[in-house]
Amino acid sequence: MRTWTVRDVMTTAVVTVAEHAPYREVVDLLVGNRFSAVPVVDGSRRVTGVVSEADLLRKIEYAGAEAPRLFEGRRRRGERVKATGRTAGDLMSAPPVTVLAGTSLPAAARLMDAEGVKRLPVVDDGGRLVGIVSRGDLLKVHLRPDDEILADVRSGVVRPFLADDADQVQVTVEDGVVVLAGVVDRWSTTDIAERMTRQVAGVVEVVDELEYEYDDRAILGAGIAYGIA
Repeated sequence: MRTWTVRDVMTTAVVTVAEHAPYREVVDLLVGNRFSAVPVVDGSRRVTGVVSEADLLRKIEYAGAEAPRLFEGRRRRGERVKATGRTAGDLMSAPPVTVLAGTSLPAAARLMDAEGVKRLPVVDDGGRLVGIVSRGDLLKVHLRPDDEILADVRSGVVRPFLADDADQVQVTVEDGVVVLAGVVDRWSTTDIAERMTRQVAGVVEVVDELEYEYDDRAILGAGIAYGIA
C-alpha cells in the first residue's frame, strides 16, 4: 500500500527572497502574491529562514514605542531588534521549520500544528528548497476519486492482508467513506482490515460491516499477557 507523502501534494514553483532583499521588496512580494510568508534562501537555495507578515509587522508594532524596559524579556528584545531590520535576513525567523519531501502527510500536519504555521518549506537532505506545502495542499488527498480509493483498498488491504478471505469481502466507496462487508474467518482479520483501510490516502471514514466465524480476542489477549503474541 502506497503512503502519500509531502512530495505528492507540494508546490514545486516556489517564490523566494534572498537574505539581502530589502524590507519593501519583501512587503511588495507578500502583498502582491497574497502570501502570508516566504522562504529566505542563500545562493545554493538552502533555506536559511522564513519571513512572515508577523515579522514585517514589527516595524508598525514598535513604531514610536516607549523605550525598552531595563528587565525586558528576551522575546520582546528580539522583536525590537527585528523592528529595526532592513533586509530579509534581519527580519526572518530562523532557524526555519522545514520538512523533507518524503514526510508522510499526517506527520507534516502534526508539525504544522505544533509550530503554529500555515505552510512549510520542503527541502532535500542538503537543506535545499524543492517545494512548499500548505495546509490546503495536505487536504488535496481527500479530493481523490472514489474509484482510486477503491482500487487502493482492494490492492493494498484486501489482497495482502485478507488473502484467504479476499473472495468473501466486498468493498464500496462513496464520498471517501469505505464500507467493508462480507464474512471472514476471525475477529482479528476484521480489526486488521479496518485499521489498514483507514491508512489509505483519501479515506474519510471506514464502516466495518464484516462478520467473522471465530472470535479470537480472548486468545490474542492471553498471548499478549504471556508474551506470546
